[in-house]
Amino acid sequence: MGRQAEHVYTDQPTIARFNGMVEHLQNGARVRLHLADGSTCDGVVAARPTVQEFYDGDGNEGSNGVVHLEQLGTSEWKRYIWFDQIERIEHLDSDAQLRA
Repeated sequence: MGRQAEHVYTDQPTIARFNGMVEHLQNGARVRLHLADGSTCDGVVAARPTVQEFYDGDGNEGSNGVVHLEQLGTSEWKRYIWFDQIERIEHLDSDAQLRA
């Protein structure tokens, strides 16, 4: 993953929300991500994400993160989703849910 992001954040409430997401996106978790555009994406977390520092197109530094999802049974389907696009995390392997 490069050091560029479309959106970066410096406010503490957003960074705290991102850090909370990391706790719910453990390696191997089956999740459905409810996205800001109203769509959803189901998959298995391929690797536990982290909140990282990026630069936006204007050179501003701030935080964001990316979760890498795969689907069981195929190595050909992969999707990378930025933290700021996630509205809610639904765990498909338990009843636990997080409103991001």
